[in-house]
Amino acid sequence: MILSEDRVSHLARLVVDGIWNDDLVDYTDDDAALRAAKKGLNEFVKIVEEVDKSVSEKVASLKRGVPEGSPEWDIMYGKYFEEEMKRRGTD
Repeated sequence: MILSEDRVSHLARLVVDGIWNDDLVDYTDDDAALRAAKKGLNEFVKIVEEVDKSVSEKVASLKRGVPEGSPEWDIMYGKYFEEEMKRRGTD
């Protein structure tokens, strides 16, 4: 899942504005908050891509030969994806 710079900027702005509007944080530097949100989003997307690749390989390597796109594949993928995200502390 590759996000364009425009999409990352838009999502970061939504996050920063949402936190501000909910009165959860008072930013002293709006630009710094926006940069931090962009950095966090980019790091999260990178982790999701790594986990996706790892989990897809894991399901594909099962001895019983689960066909990709099958309901069983989807269940196994979801299970392994959730486990890996928890293991990385991003659940």
